[in-house]
Amino acid sequence: MISDAYERFTGWLFEALLQPLMYEAGLMDWADEAFQWMDFFVFGVIQVIVVAVVCLPLEKWRPVEHWDSQRRVWTDVIYTLLTRLGILPLLGFLVFFAASARIEGWIADSGFVPPTLETFLPWLREWPLVALALYIVILDFAEYWRHRFQHSVGWWWALHSIHHAQTQMTFWTDDRNHVLDDVIAAAWFGVIAVLIGVPPGQFPVILLVLRLAESLSHANVRLDFGRLGERLLVSPRFHRLHHGVLSVGNSGKNYGVLLPVWDWLFGTADFNRGSYPRTGDPGAPAAYVSGGWFAQQVVGLREVWRALKAR
Repeated sequence: MISDAYERFTGWLFEALLQPLMYEAGLMDWADEAFQWMDFFVFGVIQVIVVAVVCLPLEKWRPVEHWDSQRRVWTDVIYTLLTRLGILPLLGFLVFFAASARIEGWIADSGFVPPTLETFLPWLREWPLVALALYIVILDFAEYWRHRFQHSVGWWWALHSIHHAQTQMTFWTDDRNHVLDDVIAAAWFGVIAVLIGVPPGQFPVILLVLRLAESLSHANVRLDFGRLGERLLVSPRFHRLHHGVLSVGNSGKNYGVLLPVWDWLFGTADFNRGSYPRTGDPGAPAAYVSGGWFAQQVVGLREVWRALKAR
């Protein structure tokens, strides 16, 4: 029902606003591509609105820290707007669109139909919400391991340190990543989603759930979910310890995105509910801490090169 309403809205938006402009500009040969680009943009707007509505009141309610200047926070806002509304969707469109269209064509020509969870567990067809939950659990497990690799692989940590260098962490910090790191993450998530057969209609819902969980976990709010809840869902307190100044690189704790159970199983959990440490990476370059978006992107590539040469 929600996906139908979303498709009707994007269809109306395209026909009422974008299509007339493209017609006037003589760009109708690009109509299909423009529709997909607009779809990226609209979904990004929805994500930003949902996350802001949930997280802003919480940060006003019980902030962990107060700052005289929020200039560094505004850098993270720029990251979010570029990531959710601009640069990453554009990169995805330009870099992956042609490749994905070619791959989909090969698959269609071969007659191969990717298996889904419902293929192996047919009873899930009668329980779509259970199937959705299972897809989320599997993808959350994959995200836990991607996060661990970001901390344990030298060149990858050189990129991911941008995310950890923020000393004024808020829910906007979730998007504070190098573009190359974001591209790797999108490819990782997308490939695994295809391999396990996530239905296209459920994919945006899964993205929204994980996106909300990740943003909330970065919020500048003194909030935990209680003794039991801390073991069921990642809270702002649980993830703040992951961003603590003593939890960088290989010494990291609490890698989970949505479910702390992975940290529990693999020995990386810390459930100390009274701990709200200062955030940041003491070993990060100065540009990672106080530079703007462009400076951090340039220095990020330099740090990756250094890490690769040092191997």
